[in-house]
Amino acid sequence: MPRGNLEVVHHQALVLAQIRKWLDKLMFKEAFECMRKLRINLNLIHDHNPKVFLENVETFVRQIDSVNHINLFFTELKEEDVTKTMYPPPVTSTSTVQPCKDPDGKKVDLVCDALRAAMESINPHKYCLSILTSHVKKTAPELEIVLQKVHELQGSTPPVPDAVSAEEALKYLLLLVDVNELYDHSLGTYDFDLVLMVAEKSQKDPKEYLPFLNTLKKMETNYQRFTIDKYLKRYEKAIGHLSKCGPEYFPECLNLVKDKNLYKEALKLYPSDSQQYKDISIAYGEHLTRECLFEPAGLVLARCGAHEKALDAFLASGSWRQAVCTAAQLDLTKDQLAGLGRTLAGKLVEQRKHSDAATVLEQYAQDYEEAVLLLLEGAAWEEALRLVYKYNRPDIIETNIKPSILEAQKNYMALLDSQTATFSRHKKRLLVVRELKEQAQQVNLDDEVPQGQESDLFSETSSVMSDKYSHSNSRISAYLRGLCVCAHEAHTLVLNFYDI
Repeated sequence: MPRGNLEVVHHQALVLAQIRKWLDKLMFKEAFECMRKLRINLNLIHDHNPKVFLENVETFVRQIDSVNHINLFFTELKEEDVTKTMYPPPVTSTSTVQPCKDPDGKKVDLVCDALRAAMESINPHKYCLSILTSHVKKTAPELEIVLQKVHELQGSTPPVPDAVSAEEALKYLLLLVDVNELYDHSLGTYDFDLVLMVAEKSQKDPKEYLPFLNTLKKMETNYQRFTIDKYLKRYEKAIGHLSKCGPEYFPECLNLVKDKNLYKEALKLYPSDSQQYKDISIAYGEHLTRECLFEPAGLVLARCGAHEKALDAFLASGSWRQAVCTAAQLDLTKDQLAGLGRTLAGKLVEQRKHSDAATVLEQYAQDYEEAVLLLLEGAAWEEALRLVYKYNRPDIIETNIKPSILEAQKNYMALLDSQTATFSRHKKRLLVVRELKEQAQQVNLDDEVPQGQESDLFSETSSVMSDKYSHSNSRISAYLRGLCVCAHEAHTLVLNFYDI
């Protein structure tokens, strides 16, 4: 009797074992057909033994011998290693697989590049669609290369019968990539024939793109490319093209640089002795100043010759050495230099840099007496003595240095006495806390010792037992609270010792 359609069951473990045998024997076609039929992830072809697969990609292409099947393999590629997630090898497996990974860990990119090289060497016309797929499937899709290849197909009838036309290639490409993304990339090639070809196949309304393209065609080449890059938000490329349009377009370039914070990129586009370079540097320095990066701002401004602005930035940062170097290039008068020295000294005192402030006052303001006072304030006794003997003013030792040292000694002794008293107080309290902790532990142990036959009497009556348990629980809780308090106080006291 006929029983209708018979279902066949394929046990996955047995199927995977057979697939692994085929892959070990480089029988890619048999493995691929079985995996496609039974919906086994095609990543296993590579992940089973990456080194062997990459060494035999040409064999793989020749055995599969189908553009559709190769495209199917490309579309299933992913960074995941399926031998560690979906199809782990049997525990009893003794095969030693040598992994071959890309230095950056980009498995998909490595496989795409290897397969594309094999297909281009075998028959680039036949595998044209698969080659395009290999570019699109990469981690960073190479859409501009793909569009250029499609453009090369247009207008030339290939003699090879297996080759595809530009229209077929573009139609296939639109299945893989979003139409708007493809249009933007085609616009980024600056090839209007290619842009029109993509726009016509993308079912876009001509009223959307034709006026824009006609406006672009009327522009000068560099300004045209600047407009395109700005439209595509490729601002670094945009300022590169705009810098070639001439000095009359520099204000527009500078505004874009300020708006998009492209100072470093813009400085590379102009000679260091040009006015444009100086204008960009000044704008960059002002930007750094607004960000409170005063020292880098001063360096940028000094490099372009804006010494006055650089001096203000160095004054704000307290970089006194850079400030005096910049001041030397401004030919300041003696009084101006002295005023600058006093200003710098005030900034340095605010930063608790008394020695540097004293150096500035002595060398640039010619005020060694004020320098000595700053050194005494900063407890730089030896440097103060050096200045006293350098300028032959031993009277300052009696009037300023000795009183300052005695005052400092008095303050240190008061601090030492205070710390000693605090240490003694904490030490005594710590001993008391530790003794209380030991007593509490001993009391608890004594309470737990059974007292002869009285314990049996308590166990005979349930009500008495209940009272005992409640009393015991409260005693234990009080004991634990006492221990916690003692431990916490002891820990706090020990930490206070470190502070002293």
